[in-house]
Amino acid sequence: MATDKTPMTGRQRSLVIGIDRSVYWLSKHWLAVFNTIAIIYVGLPILAPVLMNAGLETPARIIYRIYSPLCHQMSQRSFFLFGDQYAYPREIAGTDLEPFEAYIGDIPEFSNVEPDNWPAFFTAARRYLGDEQLGYKIALCQRDIGIYLFVLVGGLIYAMLRNRINIKPLPILLFIVIGLGPIALDGFSQLFSYWSTPLDGSAPTGIAATIQNVLPLRESTPLLRAFTGAWFGLALVWLAYPHVNESMKGTESQLGTKLNRIGTQEPKSVQAEAEED
Repeated sequence: MATDKTPMTGRQRSLVIGIDRSVYWLSKHWLAVFNTIAIIYVGLPILAPVLMNAGLETPARIIYRIYSPLCHQMSQRSFFLFGDQYAYPREIAGTDLEPFEAYIGDIPEFSNVEPDNWPAFFTAARRYLGDEQLGYKIALCQRDIGIYLFVLVGGLIYAMLRNRINIKPLPILLFIVIGLGPIALDGFSQLFSYWSTPLDGSAPTGIAATIQNVLPLRESTPLLRAFTGAWFGLALVWLAYPHVNESMKGTESQLGTKLNRIGTQEPKSVQAEAEED
């Protein structure tokens, strides 16, 4: 049966053309849009401690609250600005930094909280934003800052190289091994070691003891968290952006031809742009 294709006119036609032109613009500028989003996403958490230090607590707390569902924001796993140190890891992390436990006696959020009771300790660490001595924490943890900062770095590198060399996407199996592997190993080994640790500080028994024989209680260091996050962010860009680029190039070509045909593309046709390239 033949389908009656009535030509679009008036507002309907204008709407469709407007959508096509918007999608066409996005297909040409998608990388700039992605990088702009990355700048905003990673910039606001860094702005939060700057605002706190400047005495602008209300906008700073809004940022902390916005990012709270997206990140645990635990103080011992976050970078700090304007304080004694750039980070305050737990004592069991074994770094040269002064451990976070050395400060908690003077922090109201940790009143009556025992360090061995790790759920209560983690909850207090989420609430604590910082002070004049320790400085103020960034609103994303060390690993997340590494991830999103290097998604931005990777996006900027890709922007510089994509028109010069043919960047092939990272194979998915290689991404799992070199991109996902380090961050998963560091994160999950730490997570399961805590899960198998009794809250009263006693020795684990049963299945918990078996887990701790394989994964002893450990706390990752700030730099290891940031490094595994950064490497994951770069690998993610390498995996995804070449695929997005090819898809957007196809969309740009199709919509460019369509818009050129109906006389709405501006200021140049896809053919003219291709000849200039």
